[in-house]
Amino acid sequence: MKTTRRRDPRLFQIAALSVLLTIGTLLLGFEFHLSQTLAVVATALFVQALASRWAGIAFDPRSALITSLSLTLLLRTGAPMFAVLAAAMAIGSKFLIRVRGKHVFNPANFALVALMLVTDQVWVSSGQWGSAMLGAVVVAALGLIVLNRARYAETPLAFIATFALLLSVRALWLGDPWTLVTHQLANGALLVFTFFMISDPKTAPDRALARVLYGATVAAIAFVLDVFFFVTAAPVWALGFAAPLVPLLDACWRAPRYRWSRTAPSATLTTQGLSR
Repeated sequence: MKTTRRRDPRLFQIAALSVLLTIGTLLLGFEFHLSQTLAVVATALFVQALASRWAGIAFDPRSALITSLSLTLLLRTGAPMFAVLAAAMAIGSKFLIRVRGKHVFNPANFALVALMLVTDQVWVSSGQWGSAMLGAVVVAALGLIVLNRARYAETPLAFIATFALLLSVRALWLGDPWTLVTHQLANGALLVFTFFMISDPKTAPDRALARVLYGATVAAIAFVLDVFFFVTAAPVWALGFAAPLVPLLDACWRAPRYRWSRTAPSATLTTQGLSR
């Protein structure tokens, strides 16, 4: 039976993240140190190559590039060694923390949360993106392009819809102006998280209904952390806390596992499970 070949959505994600990195540097004044960025990318590629050889699978740089670009956009530290460590931890987590052949954590998210738990020298700077609606639209538009290519949009859309609903209900309850809600939702860091981190189809539940429930759960946790505990970068923390739910949801609602290429030849269970 003839199948229609679909272009790998990771290529669009790499392009979109590169555009965001360029916008941040040229227009928003992000202080990216080229040497640190190159070190993060090189470390991610090296660990990916080393781990692929250890696992007996072909080296594929696309996953490592996405992870390293995501870390460059979100991770802030005054110590370059933590940025390099984050890249190594992120890629390593894909190969070492697995349940039934599927890695549990989004790689960049795992590294961010793990390092923020153990040191105050690593943080996520939400304020650097500002809250200009134009920037939010650009981020959302790039994200939607990636989601459309990946055809796995339930998780991020459930997340942002639930988060917006909770913020709106709170605003109604407290009598806050609607501009406050739009200001919170137009934050660039929130949209980068929504469309480029929680959207990762390889760490989302396999069944569509489970992905909706998962996205809504992450939003609820993020809302509680943000509103009641004043946690900075609450969605990043929420995703890290909720990730262990994915194996449970997959066990309850079994479905075919996502594959980047629908026309790829069949592989053994080990190789298929380890492919990113």
